[in-house]
Amino acid sequence: MIKKFVLYMLIVPVIFISGCISANKSNINTDDPEKAFQTAKKSYDEKDYLQAIEDFSFIKIKFAGSSVSDKSQYYLAMSYFKRGEYILAAYEFENMVKNFTSSEFYPDARFQLAMCYYQLSPNYDLDQTYTRYAITEFQNFLVLFPKHKDAALAGTKIKELRNKLALKEIKAADLYMTKEDYRAALVYYDLVMKDYFDTDYVDNAAYGKINALIAKKKYAEAREEMDKFIAKYKDSEFYNSVVNLRKKY
Repeated sequence: MIKKFVLYMLIVPVIFISGCISANKSNINTDDPEKAFQTAKKSYDEKDYLQAIEDFSFIKIKFAGSSVSDKSQYYLAMSYFKRGEYILAAYEFENMVKNFTSSEFYPDARFQLAMCYYQLSPNYDLDQTYTRYAITEFQNFLVLFPKHKDAALAGTKIKELRNKLALKEIKAADLYMTKEDYRAALVYYDLVMKDYFDTDYVDNAAYGKINALIAKKKYAEAREEMDKFIAKYKDSEFYNSVVNLRKKY
């Protein structure tokens, strides 16, 4: 519900502005929904996405509930996506997955909804709300369609996004280390090891935790963590450093 409210608050002013400045008008001049769809689809196929948006938006209203409603909704969303207007695309894909659950386009719409949020996901040091939305939508997609042609790509995207979240926490921990706030650093290193154990940064967090414990002179705990590290992360870039630390402590 929070996600939908945020999306709505973002989308309303954009739709209003777009409607005010749009110079294009629909090419649709038929009462046949299928012919209308073909006209709109022609614009889409020719990569005239602005015209396609005009046409599919017109179809969405004039031919609501017709045999072309679902695919018109899908290609309307895709037209926004192709233009890089990911907030608008997400809004239209949300409408698609809410109203056309039996459509043949439904699986692809769910994947593209996740891709909208993926495209909106910023650098790791910024707010990661869209990153979390993307992960959730990719996970929902995989639960519903584990054998879909884009299932493997969804899994790859989840890993990439989770790596980004893990990196954000690692950087926070490292910052606390430079400030010699080792207690706070340990909180973040533990968070990565617990919540992002499947990411590329888990060994980084384990190594950071060892150094934080040493800095706090908690040598027994540090030795315990070093033994765990040596047993678990033999391929880590920090492996030799931990081995040397273990000999020292």
